[in-house]
Amino acid sequence: MMLRTGVVLGLGAALAGCSIYREATTPGMDISHNWRRTATDADREKLRNWRKAWSEALPLARAADAKRIDGDPELFDPDRAQADAMPPAGAYRCRTYKLGGGGTAVSAIVAYDWRPCSIVEDGQVRHFRIEGGVQRPDGNLFPDVKARVTFIGTLEVGDDAAPLRYGLDNKRNLIGYAERIGEKRWRLVLPFPGFESKLDVIEIVPAA
Repeated sequence: MMLRTGVVLGLGAALAGCSIYREATTPGMDISHNWRRTATDADREKLRNWRKAWSEALPLARAADAKRIDGDPELFDPDRAQADAMPPAGAYRCRTYKLGGGGTAVSAIVAYDWRPCSIVEDGQVRHFRIEGGVQRPDGNLFPDVKARVTFIGTLEVGDDAAPLRYGLDNKRNLIGYAERIGEKRWRLVLPFPGFESKLDVIEIVPAA
């Protein structure tokens, strides 16, 4: 009888854990209003300091790999934005560059492999997601100004089956902006992400 009770209690705890996980990963972002009402205070502060993130990260990345940084000014010039910032819905390829990391485990510039990514239209807002890889941003692109749209989302890591709902974990929360930087070429800039860098720059191009 005690064994059966223990099994039941263990099963109950497991089901409760599943319920908590479902609640934490259930989409809950309200996309019906301006992004400023959705972003946390901490993330609004990060976005206000976007230029500070560039100014701290870029010299470190250039010192580590000047050829890569100076060889692609479209991608790594903070002021390269062009009009029509919102990428159209469709299939893309994305490559993440993590800039300004330090210490023995993390270089000042890390380039991830190309990964499939997608942009899905949802009214005025578009949903962005990277598929595969260790760190996978997932969130929404909100219209802002002509040369910039604002991104709010979360980071899915490792073997996560789904991203956490925005606002639950400051280290997983992401905020940034997307810009068009060339013909059919965009970038998503994430200042002060929670892991390994001062600035993430994600290159976005149409899928081949």
